[in-house]
Amino acid sequence: INARELGGSRMQDGRTVKHGLLLRGATLNKASESDIKCLEEEFGVRLIFDFRTEQEVRHAPDKDVPGAKYLWLPTLDPTNGEKGKDVFSAGGYRSAEELVLKGAFLPQVQEAARNMYTDIVDNEYSQLQYAVFLQRILEVEEGAIFWHCSQGKDRTGLGAAFILAALGADRETILEDYCISNDAYPEEVRQMKATILSQGGGENEMDVVQTFIGINVKHFIEGLDLIDSKYGGLDSYVRDILMLSDEDRARLQERYLERSQDSGF
Repeated sequence: INARELGGSRMQDGRTVKHGLLLRGATLNKASESDIKCLEEEFGVRLIFDFRTEQEVRHAPDKDVPGAKYLWLPTLDPTNGEKGKDVFSAGGYRSAEELVLKGAFLPQVQEAARNMYTDIVDNEYSQLQYAVFLQRILEVEEGAIFWHCSQGKDRTGLGAAFILAALGADRETILEDYCISNDAYPEEVRQMKATILSQGGGENEMDVVQTFIGINVKHFIEGLDLIDSKYGGLDSYVRDILMLSDEDRARLQERYLERSQDSGF
């Protein structure tokens, strides 16, 4: 579900991302046999990153992909659940659908929807996890990597944004990749909005649905804006906060970028 690759994305220097190496998607617990075979044989996936919480992993564990190492790398601060700041784990919800159905009218859930991206990019624990993510990518010398959360759009989308930024993408390219997830869940969003509307939901409740079931471009941009205003932009964020050195960044670009025939470079 919501699976795709970054191959073909154009960087600011005219190079493009090589095809078949950087894969993103949703959880693999419902992957079919042909899905697994595709990841194993067509793409040669060597490393899988799972960004989900412990509760999410227990509820829907990934299926194994032969030849691939699995790395659990939860990107949400687990102490936030204890503090009540993470409504997903604090409320004991097992899925985004359950969260919306039971919590769309709760002020704390509405606040969590508004602050989803800003909370992640500004959290030291989350920053460290994404830093590990980038460092571990550097260790893969052959084959593809695959990273995911539950729906492959938010935590996964930030992972994609950080990789693209490290490779030299501009904001427009990062937003284009993020917005593709809008095509993955249109019927789920429509049905959930209809359900919440029938219960008297308004603008705040629709925002919860759009954020947790679909994608919320406005809030994603707010996350990028916070990176700009507080950290000096994505380049500085990747270097200073995610601790990717210029040398490491050059290695990533050498591994994952190529000259496009029509780039003029």
